[in-house]
Amino acid sequence: MLVGYSSSSEEEEEEKGEEEDSEAAAPHRSCSPKCHKEEDDDGNDGCPARKKPKTEEQVPRTRLPLPGCLLAMFPEEVEPQTEDSALHGGRIRSFKHERGNWATYVYLPYHPDEEFGELLEELLSLARARGVVLTPQEEFHLSLSQTVVLRHHWIQPFTQSLRAGLLHCKRFVCSAGRLRVYCNAERTRTFLGMEVCTGHAQLLDLVQAVDRTMTEFRLDTFYKDPSFHVSLAWCVGDMTGQVKECIQELQSLVDDHEEGPFLLRLDCVELRCRTGNKTFRFPLEP
Repeated sequence: MLVGYSSSSEEEEEEKGEEEDSEAAAPHRSCSPKCHKEEDDDGNDGCPARKKPKTEEQVPRTRLPLPGCLLAMFPEEVEPQTEDSALHGGRIRSFKHERGNWATYVYLPYHPDEEFGELLEELLSLARARGVVLTPQEEFHLSLSQTVVLRHHWIQPFTQSLRAGLLHCKRFVCSAGRLRVYCNAERTRTFLGMEVCTGHAQLLDLVQAVDRTMTEFRLDTFYKDPSFHVSLAWCVGDMTGQVKECIQELQSLVDDHEEGPFLLRLDCVELRCRTGNKTFRFPLEP
């Protein structure tokens, strides 16, 4: 049987044809490494340019608004703050508002009775007749600290320190009956207050406990010789002189009340700390 063998020249021609077909299908494979380098440098060297892969068109993404329930959880971070004093009865901030800063103070609450309310109306009416327009306090309390600024992340350790310092403080009763005029350090508000006449020593003990926490957080402590009082009413600006002109008449209303001199009685059963819109309670021992 005769078998036909291809010659070497025929094999070379077939291989050459296959190489040409492969070059036509993938021209970039025929470029030398040098050719690739030059292509990277200037992108135009005579070698066929590489075909860049297509990329999907970038679609701009829009952020979805936060749900209302989340916004309500962190009001201090999202609610706009205003410095318009007209929205606060003309009151001016003692310090500039900054996000994350919480105005904080410690106090004893006073819960007024009907007799106190009647007396306060008489006092405000008499002051108005003498040209001094006073606005009654929205709530009544006896301050045991200055107003300081807390960062939000300080609130928990601050209140924990207060609770530990007040752990063994006892309940007591104090009373007030003498009117006095007060003005804040910035001279932006004037107050008519009723000064404490009994319980002064116990109040000083509470101040010492509060001051220890203030010192721990490097905040201002209370005044050296405090005049403990319950503020009754206020007005904008430094009106100290005008209020003092009629203070004796106002005191006469207190002393000549229906059933004898009025005495404001404050049951000191718990301290409170207000920081921003949060209020913390610290019961005293019976």
